[in-house]
Amino acid sequence: MSEPRRDDAEVPPPPWGRSRRRVAPVRVPLTLERIVDAAYVVLDREGYEGLSMRQVAAELGVAVSALYAHVEGKDELLERMYSRLFDGQEIPDPDPERWQEQVREFANDGRARLLAHRDMARISMAHVPFTPDLLPHVERMLAIFRSGGLPDQVAATAGDIISTFIEGFTFEQSMWEERHRTAEAHTWQEMQAGIKGYFDALPPERFPNLLALADMMFGGTYDARFELGVEIIIRGLASYIEPGHPAVQSGDAGGGHENAGRASDGDAGPHEADRPAEDAGGVTGG
Repeated sequence: MSEPRRDDAEVPPPPWGRSRRRVAPVRVPLTLERIVDAAYVVLDREGYEGLSMRQVAAELGVAVSALYAHVEGKDELLERMYSRLFDGQEIPDPDPERWQEQVREFANDGRARLLAHRDMARISMAHVPFTPDLLPHVERMLAIFRSGGLPDQVAATAGDIISTFIEGFTFEQSMWEERHRTAEAHTWQEMQAGIKGYFDALPPERFPNLLALADMMFGGTYDARFELGVEIIIRGLASYIEPGHPAVQSGDAGGGHENAGRASDGDAGPHEADRPAEDAGGVTGG
C-alpha cells in the first residue's frame, strides 16, 4: 500500500530561481598616482586651505592610514603635486638667435600650468625644482640663458627671477579672482568703476601721478600685463649681453616683443575675473 501524498513536502527551487552569489567589486589598487590625482581634485574643489590627507582619503574612499604607505605626510604630497606640474613640459634645445622667444614660451607655459589648478601658484612658491626628476629642466633653462650671451652671474639668477614673477603674478591673479567671487560687485567692470571713482576723487595736487596713470594701472587684461612684465624682465637681462656676442648681432638681444607695452589694451582690468577660463591660460622653476 502506497504512502499518502504529502503536499507540504519541500520542493526544491528551480535552477533559474536560485540566488546567485554576489560578485565583489574589483578593488583598484591604491597607487601614488591615484593619490596625487585625488589631491588635485580636492585642491580644485576646496582650495589650498581645504586640502588635507583626510580629504584626499575620503575622495579615494580609503582610510587615511592607507595614504601613508605611499607618502610620509602632507608635505610630501604637496611636493609630489608640484613635481606633477612639470609632466609633459619640454624645454627646447638652446637657440642663441631665439633665446628671448624661448624664455617667453617658458613663462607662458609656466603660467598656464599654474592656472590649470586652483591655488597651485601658492604650492609652487614653497618648492624648488632641485630634485632628480626636475634638475634636467633647470639645466636646459640655464643652457638657454648662456647661449643667449648672458654673463654667468646673470644667467645663474635669471631663472629664479622669472619664476618668482610667474608665481607671484599668478598668485595675485588667483587672489583677486577669489575676492571677486565674494565681492558685492558682480563683474570686474563694476569693481573697476568703484576703484576709478575713488581715484578720481583724490586731490590732483597731491596725487598727480596716480591720477595720470590710474587707467593704465587698472586697465588691460591679465594676459597683456603678464606679457609686459615678462618683456621688462627679458629686456633687462638682454642689457647685460656684451655687444660682440652673436645673439646681439642676430638682433635678439635688444629687440622687443610685438605685444610689448600693450598692457592697457582692452577694457578688462588687471583683475578681470570675468575672463573665460580657457583664456586664463599658467610652471616654473622657483
